[in-house]
Amino acid sequence: MLKRDASLTTDQKALTFNLDKFKYGSIVEIGAGQEVARRFFQVGAAAGTVAKTMSAYDMAVSDDIYGHVDRYVSRARLLQMLEKEFNQVVARLAHVRAKNTTFFAYAATVTARSFRQKNECHGWVGIRLQLHPGAAPSDVILHVRMLDNDNALQSEALGILGVNLIHGAFFNYAQPEWVVEGLSDGLGSDRIEVDLIHFSGPYFEEVENRLMNLHLIRSWLTRAVIFNPQGEVVVPGELFHRKPVVVMRGHYKPINCVNVDMMSAGLRQFCHMAAVDEPEVVSLAELTMNSLVSGDRLDGADFLARIDLLAAQGYTVMISDYVRFFRLRAYLRRYTQKPIGIVLSVRDFAALFDEKYYEGLEGGILEAFGKLFPDNTHVYVYPARPKGRRDAPLTTLDNVEVPAKFRHLLAHLVESRKLIAIDPLDDSRLHIDSGEIAAGLRRGRGDWENDVPEAVASRVIEGRLFGFDSE
Repeated sequence: MLKRDASLTTDQKALTFNLDKFKYGSIVEIGAGQEVARRFFQVGAAAGTVAKTMSAYDMAVSDDIYGHVDRYVSRARLLQMLEKEFNQVVARLAHVRAKNTTFFAYAATVTARSFRQKNECHGWVGIRLQLHPGAAPSDVILHVRMLDNDNALQSEALGILGVNLIHGAFFNYAQPEWVVEGLSDGLGSDRIEVDLIHFSGPYFEEVENRLMNLHLIRSWLTRAVIFNPQGEVVVPGELFHRKPVVVMRGHYKPINCVNVDMMSAGLRQFCHMAAVDEPEVVSLAELTMNSLVSGDRLDGADFLARIDLLAAQGYTVMISDYVRFFRLRAYLRRYTQKPIGIVLSVRDFAALFDEKYYEGLEGGILEAFGKLFPDNTHVYVYPARPKGRRDAPLTTLDNVEVPAKFRHLLAHLVESRKLIAIDPLDDSRLHIDSGEIAAGLRRGRGDWENDVPEAVASRVIEGRLFGFDSE
């Protein structure tokens, strides 16, 4: 299998690009200096690359150049910039440059660390480029978060990222995974977070953007990506801003009736406890990366099937690599100070109160619970019956068994209302087991169809999903 050359430094990438006399374009940057352009200038031979650089910091000036926009650090502004700059460079230079020139426009609009405020440091970065002389352009667009605490360091990181994007888009476009992986060259995973990437245009028509965003997690560029019910990737900071959040973790292979009842019952209880209206709440169906990956292999078709089925049921889907719940809570707390609810089946208590689950934490399980419940966060506990036993007694938060040494901890969490019991809306589904559904559908049609929503069963059968055997 071919491997990407990850040995090039930022300066080597910039010089390689400068020495290619058939790649030519504009670099416009707003919000963190002109570090991308500077990188190309400092290595030499930039006259062969850069037709124009610009920074329009004044809003009135920016509006005069690109047109009005409601938010200056936004995808809309980035697209205005790319459109204006690319069209301009082609119109001005296509007739005077060599016929085999491919033109580009790189743009960034960001809000970096300022002297006056500790603001969220983020922005939109993108490139519009021709990948064949005279061809219609293609785009690669990113949403980024700058993690350095110093303005100069943030600018430096954006400069490196911009060079990586320009170089990768031109030289690795046939392997979009390499474009993703190359974004962190020279940066590591602690200076820039990329929580959205979008490929579009004639050279990227076959790119599955959902898989590319999943690859952001696998490349350590972010810890989570979010898909709305339309299957589109969304920016977490925009989705969660000042919103109460309910999240339910599962494998969803496929989503079943107990998952649906669990989320509905948890949402109802959350709205009651948090005194919020349901339309205000962001409800998430969350999958962890370890539920998608077998060894080092990711089954893209399996992943897309799960996303499609959840979306068809109206869910917003979160993919994360947060194994421990307190890290998931910390991620959500970046973006909202509103109540957070985690919906959990009582069947998961075996893992939740297993000390091995917290190996590596200095304070063990006590540290984990301390970090899970420092503020307005609660776990909503859904009851269950033993797998496959419809008439068995319910296991609930009141009678669930945990190791003897943790009984007082459990009692404390219940008494302090950190763990809250959920009443199911339909208690006839509590015996359902996802493992039995998975085994059943691999044998073909059968009783498993009654344990998943009707539309889900139809799509599994029609698409032969998850190993369904129609023979």
